Amino acid sequence: MIEKNYQPAEIENRIARAWDDAGAFKAGRPERKDAEPFTIVIPPPNVTGSLHMGHALNNTLQDILCRFERMRGRDVLWQPGTDHAGIATQMVVERQLMERKEPGRRDMGRAKFLERVWQWKAESGGTIVNQLKRLGASCDWSRERFTMDEGLSRAVAKVFVELYAQGLIYKDKRLVNWDPKLLTAISDLEVQQTEVKGHLWHLRYPLEGVSFDPENPATFIVVATTRPETMLGDTAIAVNPEDERYKDVVGSFAVVPLVGRLIPIVADEYSDPEKGSGAVKITPAHDFNDFEVGKRHNLPSISVLDQEARLTLSANEDYLRDLPEASLIFAEELHGKDRFAARKLIVAKLEEAGFLEKIEPNTHMVPHGDRSGVVIEPFLTDQWYVDAKTLAEPAIAAVRGGETTFVPKNWEKTYFEWMENIQPWCISRQLWWGHQIPAWYGPDGKVFVAETEDEAVGKALGYYVEQGVITPEQGEEMARDAAKRDGFITRDEDVLDTWFSSALWPFSTLGWPDTDVDVNRYYPTNVLVTGFDIIFFWVARMMMMGIHFMKDVPFPTVYIHALVRDEKGAKMSKSKGNVIDPLHLIDDYGADALRFTLAAMAAQGRDIKLSTQRVEGYRNFATKLWNASRFAEMNGCALVDGFDPSATKETLNRWIAHETARATREVTDAIQAYRFNDAAGAMYRFVWNVFCDWYLELAKPVLMGPDSPAKAETQASIAWARDEILKLLHPFMPFLTEELWGVTATRSGLLALAEWPLKPGPDMAAVMAVAAAGDPLAVSGMAALPREAEQFSDPAAESEIGWLIDLVSSIRSLRAEMNIPPATLFPLVLVGASDDIRARAERWSDVMKRLARLGEISFADRAPDGSVQLLVRGEVAAIPLKGVIDLGAEKARLDKELAKAQADIARVDAKLSNEKFVANAPEDVIDEQREKREEAETRKTKILEALERLKDVA
Repeated sequence: MIEKNYQPAEIENRIARAWDDAGAFKAGRPERKDAEPFTIVIPPPNVTGSLHMGHALNNTLQDILCRFERMRGRDVLWQPGTDHAGIATQMVVERQLMERKEPGRRDMGRAKFLERVWQWKAESGGTIVNQLKRLGASCDWSRERFTMDEGLSRAVAKVFVELYAQGLIYKDKRLVNWDPKLLTAISDLEVQQTEVKGHLWHLRYPLEGVSFDPENPATFIVVATTRPETMLGDTAIAVNPEDERYKDVVGSFAVVPLVGRLIPIVADEYSDPEKGSGAVKITPAHDFNDFEVGKRHNLPSISVLDQEARLTLSANEDYLRDLPEASLIFAEELHGKDRFAARKLIVAKLEEAGFLEKIEPNTHMVPHGDRSGVVIEPFLTDQWYVDAKTLAEPAIAAVRGGETTFVPKNWEKTYFEWMENIQPWCISRQLWWGHQIPAWYGPDGKVFVAETEDEAVGKALGYYVEQGVITPEQGEEMARDAAKRDGFITRDEDVLDTWFSSALWPFSTLGWPDTDVDVNRYYPTNVLVTGFDIIFFWVARMMMMGIHFMKDVPFPTVYIHALVRDEKGAKMSKSKGNVIDPLHLIDDYGADALRFTLAAMAAQGRDIKLSTQRVEGYRNFATKLWNASRFAEMNGCALVDGFDPSATKETLNRWIAHETARATREVTDAIQAYRFNDAAGAMYRFVWNVFCDWYLELAKPVLMGPDSPAKAETQASIAWARDEILKLLHPFMPFLTEELWGVTATRSGLLALAEWPLKPGPDMAAVMAVAAAGDPLAVSGMAALPREAEQFSDPAAESEIGWLIDLVSSIRSLRAEMNIPPATLFPLVLVGASDDIRARAERWSDVMKRLARLGEISFADRAPDGSVQLLVRGEVAAIPLKGVIDLGAEKARLDKELAKAQADIARVDAKLSNEKFVANAPEDVIDEQREKREEAETRKTKILEALERLKDVA
């Protein structure tokens, strides 16, 4: 018995337990041991994370694919897990220690601190997993992995050691993004570019060999900088080789103000003659572009900031040796000063000495750490690197050769741009939480890389015996007695970049390197669903590692979904206060409504503008299906064993079988081609319009009538169509459909494991080959490809019921356009009707009168005078309106509406043709104006059509 009201909160927990109890989502179910596998690995969310709208979209789309393929009989593995999130997790635990007034990380020591992190993970690390379950994610939760569990840690160590042995991992001194608060290198993804209102300082650098005179431009060269504090580390001035102004000074030297050190003036295309003076200072140790210029011209790199971004000149002994006494005194005055305090002192000294030409206001982008919030420093330091260029070559070739395809295809360009300009990948982080780098250092600094400490000790002892540093006997004694070798080698304190372990996710989660059973069955995976922002950080690195270690791409298809924005198109952010919490939407409207909203709006390549009104609308859609199912139940519509829709006699029932088959093809093909919005749209139209609005409405006279074979057939047909809807809708709205599946009949199993209405035909690779070619006609024509079972089709039934629906719809539209009240009945004349049309009209006469609010229905060879003519599927229907409406008043009303629509269009056009408005208005405001114009154009078209009809009547 179906409850009166649809209450998602009462359903969802119960249904989730039923799935869990049945092991519905487990891979390798006994009955599917010979089935074709289908694998997706979840982009592992941070263990510190909480479900946000990006997660909701990403996991909804993955779940649609997994539920779809599971119903198609595949052995589905949706591999779940979480990422240890180095910086984020360490910060959470450190904050917790501070709030509880407990000793800090460094006071506690590494081992004790890591114990606390594991404790926190055990207590709080499962939050986002539980939230994903609330969304309905059908992962095989029994296989949940964590990037720092024992198996994955072994995989990480093995990969590091092998890459090091192959020369693909090495240590180097290069610039990195340095967070002076967290005291670690961070990745580009953890850097946020923030617009800052700052200044541009124009500085005079004296030329060598001439007496500096602030009033004489011939004695100095002007450079502009946003960071005067780094000038102390300048090692050159660069000018463009084509800049005629500086032809004579290239190759000569300038003097660093306040320091007195000579630096060369070099010609380099990095300098832009159009910007500032055309001359730029080069500080290789504190700017990424300058670092590259420094390499090209063999310039020294002088660090003038320490790890905490304080001025530190005392450490540069060679640098200080060449400074005059006055500069040494100033250097001591600056030593230990915060970079911004030092900046003020330096600018004051520059102005006092005449080296400051001018200061200009300057709005520019400044890198900030996304976790710490402080300004990031380009910092020269020793770090571990991966030779990404070498690993990238086969990953580039795989996409170029079609082994892996991006959907939409335009993202391949982004992939190639990044991969073809790839830099060495800095993989070391100065943190405690993470995979500690498997490298140990001997007494002389010699590096020993091994998977375990015992292996490293063995390598070290062998090396030092061979070198004669220790005797063979000492080596044997140290190998036997751990106490004897205590402190002999020390492990690198750094940990690996989180993305390093994530790069192994498609195969490390399957048990590699310990076992290859699951690797052989489930690798490569079938598709990766992810956001565009991590194409380089994650997708590319999985491609590199997968090809290198598995000798095959990790996935043949990468589906890139768009961003979820607010209803005005603005990016969601806490600072804007426009963040929509998916958990709140689930609480208010149910998980199914949120899922369907996201799927319905997930058009390829188009960001989603999300509003709570849309979610509420799709909750109403769920309620519509609930009420329709309840209506069917109350009218005796129940499943009949062996019911065959193709054997039905009634035209209406044959029509719904035809329409169900069409909807099944549309949904199946759209999901296979990753057109989630088209699949959801097809389901919405079929459920709301075809099934609820028309089929049930047209069936009412039969259902309300006396018992008869036609009634029994219609009841069985409605129950069958409802079940097909539940199957087709299940990937999108799993809770609602599973509940209705269970309460509408006695079933032998769960809907989640039921058979998809359309048997598998073309595989995903075949569909994607068509989709990748960018031919929408070919994609939409996938139904023409061979399938195991042809579906039912009845063009005659569709022709009859389709004509009836189109006729009633056209009459209703006319009534709305002409502002004719529902109480006003008018006649219908079918002009030149064939015998077939006459028979249809007679069969459906009562229905037409009731639904279209008609009086008499008649037939004629020509349309009566003063009538509006409607063309419906090639047949003419005339509606005499003289005397039914006041033609003059109606024309006046429509003219007024037309003027308003035209005024609205003109108002928007005036704004959009204003270059200043378009240049300065936010993107969401521009989009809103375009939408207003489109809506006004639609109104205008309809009004003009109505006016044309009035002319015919007159």
